[in-house]
Amino acid sequence: MAVTSVSEPFNFTLPSSSSGGSIKKPIKSVSKPCFGCDCGDEDPARAPWEKERGQSFNTLLMNMNALNPFELPDFGVLQVHLEAFKASKVMRRIFPIIDFELFDETIRTAYKHPGPTFGYGQASARVSVIAFISFASRLPLVKEMVAALNIAPVDHDLLATRAQFLMPQVLQESPSLDSAQALTMLTLVELSAGNMQATNYYAGITARLIFMLGGNVPDGQPYSFDKRRQQKDQQIRNLFWICYTMDKDISLRTGQPPTISDENCDLTLPPGYLERAFLDVEDEDAPFLGPVFPFDLRLSIIKARAHRELYSVSSLRKSDAELLKSIRELDDELEEWRLSVPPTWRPTMSFSPETSDPNMGMHSVMLRLNYHLCMAIIHQASGRCKSWMEGQSGMVDGVSSSMALSVEASRSSLCYLEAAEHVVVDGVFWTLIFYPMSALLTIFCSILQNPLDPHSREDLDRLKVATVMMERVFSRKLPENELVHFKMVADFVMELKRLAECAIDKAWAEQRASHMVK
Repeated sequence: MAVTSVSEPFNFTLPSSSSGGSIKKPIKSVSKPCFGCDCGDEDPARAPWEKERGQSFNTLLMNMNALNPFELPDFGVLQVHLEAFKASKVMRRIFPIIDFELFDETIRTAYKHPGPTFGYGQASARVSVIAFISFASRLPLVKEMVAALNIAPVDHDLLATRAQFLMPQVLQESPSLDSAQALTMLTLVELSAGNMQATNYYAGITARLIFMLGGNVPDGQPYSFDKRRQQKDQQIRNLFWICYTMDKDISLRTGQPPTISDENCDLTLPPGYLERAFLDVEDEDAPFLGPVFPFDLRLSIIKARAHRELYSVSSLRKSDAELLKSIRELDDELEEWRLSVPPTWRPTMSFSPETSDPNMGMHSVMLRLNYHLCMAIIHQASGRCKSWMEGQSGMVDGVSSSMALSVEASRSSLCYLEAAEHVVVDGVFWTLIFYPMSALLTIFCSILQNPLDPHSREDLDRLKVATVMMERVFSRKLPENELVHFKMVADFVMELKRLAECAIDKAWAEQRASHMVK
């Protein structure tokens, strides 16, 4: 039985106890690495750690009834968050969501007629302002700065809902920088809140808008005579790269195909990107040299190729030889990327408690988790080889070693996250939970596949301590209304542990019984 791929159903029978028998229903996957469970929720095809806005949307709507949904936030609130975001160079490097000069124009347009009626083009400006406050107020460094001023925190969920009320008007207006950045920020808001269904919708619309504005294929004209146009083109290109990285990440999380086709994009990296990608990213005192974006752009390009070559509909028709060739090429590309990273930032192929990381911080956390995720998803695909599943000896060694790399990458993800728990900022549960859950499921599949493997007991211990580790990392300052989601994750991991333990006990019991018969 092979570890499942991104889009294959995980359909097999699991042991329920060491004495034999099986559970009534197989675990079913929404996608791989994201899985769902038959837990009685209203949507059994959704992974238990995914949250949908619909669960709290009615409450938000009732709160909106007492307010004017078209009302803009207080101008002073906007200014406080704008200044806090401007002062946080780290957030600006990672999320280049606005150009401050151009955003001043957006603010003037939005607040020109603050009443319930507004002119053509003003809806995009209003949503851009509302979405900015909703997103910026979620950022840890911005929250700290605003709290230091003794200013009450804003209700970012309510602001996001208010922005949604204006979306029909935005979509009726001509594509513009305001509409593109408004939708980009709303996508980031939904992603950081764990609302994957809404994230998927908004990411798709955002991509279409940016394509309409030409952000996918910049014309390369210098426009030295028109500084404002040059600024707009640069900012649209920044939005393209944010959208691109989110699109590839969302595809892995949901199992849906990417919205953005690489064949229709100029993927030339931004000028100076490689030189600044690892220059004091988290140093607030370092000069602002330009954006580095949420994920390494080169890793996002590798993710896109991995989906296209290994998990797209057309790739499922590949022969074993073609599939293994794609895996080798992607592995080489990933290793080429790893070796291009400066030594002090370079991820190790395998991470253990004895391994050091001189630059441990959130940027390093995201870098390494994404590297190990890429390694895992590339080599998981080898389990789809038909000749290996049929036990043809010529394929067993090669495929087994490839799948072992996937499992080791998953172990490294968990190990690194545990080692880095002291640098993980509060409030990133929905951003990071995908990585340990993907790793845990890969390890779980490995145990079921080889319950007698010498590493199975060690991996079972990893499942046992995972809940405690994730509680330490993620539940700090988690809002009370979201603790229920963490409990669902904890319950799910405990069930994985129970089933894995049953599989190991049963396998050893059957082996002892067979020896006694002999």
